[in-house]
Amino acid sequence: KVAPAQPLRGTPIMEALFIINDPPYGTERVYNALRLSHALLKKDAQTAITVFLMADSVAAAKAGQKTPEGFYNVERMLKRVLAGKGRVLLCGTCVDARGLDQSELMEGAQRSTMDELATATHSADKVLVF
Repeated sequence: KVAPAQPLRGTPIMEALFIINDPPYGTERVYNALRLSHALLKKDAQTAITVFLMADSVAAAKAGQKTPEGFYNVERMLKRVLAGKGRVLLCGTCVDARGLDQSELMEGAQRSTMDELATATHSADKVLVF
């Protein structure tokens, strides 16, 4: 028997795309999606994580969030995704509809498009929708 090919060092073993729709606070969908993304990175640091924020979830990338002590902060959670070499993409139409300006968004979050989401969906091994 021939052993299965091993991935090259530095090559992502899995590409996971998280599509998030809910507002950052009020429900726990954003929180739970980001918890899962962190767990995947912890399991294998070479996992390629893309978080695509659309609808009300684009507010999760707003810079300077102040949450009560002991309460989760989605801005910090998104920074952990970025620190793990992940991507945080925002639906540009959704950003505009909510009157957010690029200067209000956290560093590393990138304005994106449906075409880019389609490309990310096509190349992902796993697509998780929250």
